Amino acid sequence: MNVLHRKEPSMRVLKWFFLLTDISFILYFGATALGLIPPEWAYSDYRNPILIAWNWSFFPLDMLVSATGLTALYLYRKPSPAWKSAALVSLVLTFCSGMMAISYWAIRCEFDPAWWIPNLFLMIYPMFFIPKFWKGTFAIRV
Repeated sequence: MNVLHRKEPSMRVLKWFFLLTDISFILYFGATALGLIPPEWAYSDYRNPILIAWNWSFFPLDMLVSATGLTALYLYRKPSPAWKSAALVSLVLTFCSGMMAISYWAIRCEFDPAWWIPNLFLMIYPMFFIPKFWKGTFAIRV
């Protein structure tokens, strides 16, 4: 039984995206919890309790992104083949986090590059890596 080999996903470039994203999420929520983000740098209606709740509703998702991304890095260095599963989960959740935020701002018809650019980044960069993991998951046997 032969397996058609496709290019394996690589952590060479992805690790930098994971480190940037995962550490940024942790720093962002830490700064938010400590009130370190000046209101003029924040999203519109920053002090509105509903928007505060909306922002914090991302906390579990974004911490799961960080946990799975950092776990993928750890497993890759171990080395363990489970890194690929952790990386795929992290990439999909990262896309979802960015898409949810962009959807919200689009529905509100608000365009602030300070919030759109990071969230578009979260939405777009995983799309370059997810297909490599997806193809590797479903190898064709002949």
